[in-house]
Amino acid sequence: MYKNNKGFSLAEIVIVVGILGMIMVVIGAFQRDIFVNTKFAQDSLSTTQDSRNILRMMVRELRTSSSGNDGSYPLISASTSTLSFYSDVDADGLKDKVRYYVATTTLTKGLIKPTGSPLTYVAANEVFSILAYNLKNSSSTPLFEYYDNAYAGTSSPLTQPVVISNVRLVKINLMVDVDPNKSPNVRTYTSQVNLRNLKDNL
Repeated sequence: MYKNNKGFSLAEIVIVVGILGMIMVVIGAFQRDIFVNTKFAQDSLSTTQDSRNILRMMVRELRTSSSGNDGSYPLISASTSTLSFYSDVDADGLKDKVRYYVATTTLTKGLIKPTGSPLTYVAANEVFSILAYNLKNSSSTPLFEYYDNAYAGTSSPLTQPVVISNVRLVKINLMVDVDPNKSPNVRTYTSQVNLRNLKDNL
């Protein structure tokens, strides 16, 4: 007598489970890739916005650089990785001593407000804030480049060490690695600024 066995054999169950497992692995990998790519895109967008904000701030402060309240020259130091100057960054009528510099791969801002009578700049009062991480500037693309009053758009920057009194324009190059945990993906953000209060024949 013929007996109709309804159900699955062990082999069929193993095959179905294997297929379902492979489908889940593929779906999981796809979801992971979407998450990683979305995060990278968000990080890239955030890095771009942050870098542009940093450049805007630096340009604004440099453009209005002027003599310190102690009579010092507007520019203090001008190297490829450090730039110091005086500028009224908070519009309180006092010239602050501003310093931008790179420590390894970190862009930091130092700020000293003048105090006392007569007004002086006390190094111990410097307040620091970190602006950016993972900078990748090199000797071929330094953070700061300086130009004199002969700059016409294609001139070479002044050689280091620059003569402070010759500087009339500063070019800023921010080279940032969007994700240091992945293969290098360096973005470069550039701006330049004329120093208004030192302007002669630019």
